[in-house]
Amino acid sequence: MKSTDKNNIKILQFESFPDKNLFHFTSTIEGGASSDAYTSLNLGLYSGDNTDCVNENKERIANVMGISVGNLYMPYQTHEDKILVIDKLFLEKSDREKANSLNGIDALITDQKGICIGITTADCVPILIYDLKKNVLAAIHAGWKGTVAKIAAKTIKKMVDLFDCNTDDMIAGIGPCISQERFEVGEEVVDIFQEKGFIIEEIGYRNKKTGKMHFNLELTNKLIIHEAGIPFDNIECANLCTYSNPEMFFSARRQTIYSGRMVTGGILK
Repeated sequence: MKSTDKNNIKILQFESFPDKNLFHFTSTIEGGASSDAYTSLNLGLYSGDNTDCVNENKERIANVMGISVGNLYMPYQTHEDKILVIDKLFLEKSDREKANSLNGIDALITDQKGICIGITTADCVPILIYDLKKNVLAAIHAGWKGTVAKIAAKTIKKMVDLFDCNTDDMIAGIGPCISQERFEVGEEVVDIFQEKGFIIEEIGYRNKKTGKMHFNLELTNKLIIHEAGIPFDNIECANLCTYSNPEMFFSARRQTIYSGRMVTGGILK
């Protein structure tokens, strides 16, 4: 990913994503109004930060895109596999109706221009899927539960079914997330992945000193995206660990409940 400064805010962008019809980004910790554990660009409302600071941070990220904060849509994520399409009908709803629709959602899809869709992460896997020909964008939140539920594949299928997208025309970006080295899991998680048909030896290794299994969520989602039809050459991985780079990213595993959140999203032009 390449680093860009806009309005004193540092964002990251995928090298393979076009600029013509899309502005996309992953925020970092820099350029916000929050302090202490949330220093400084915390964009998560539900992690204990001061609400006024988070709202100011949302205003700042909206300004980067040249839109009002009211055109920034981020769901209340619950680590499940529900997907919401942001279409004309959704945009015509009241603010309360929109908030209700966004509750319990972990992936957004849109073909509407001039609005930003985004998801929040702090170790979980942020994924953007973009159809170059149909100009359709998806933003996906995949923690280990979303990964095992193959939310990325379900989102791709919905793009194909609803917007007549072709997976050969899609590109995918997998943003900063916790690395395999840092992502230690219990045996109950290993069992769940095995039950769902994942090849454990392909996506994980067991630490000889601790006996604990370590999963590679970035690789797992790359395999899921490819299995759903997107060519490997069309998938870009950030290869950036949120846990190991405190100068750039929040990390829930490193900071516990006091971690802020980054946003990965985009706006269609």
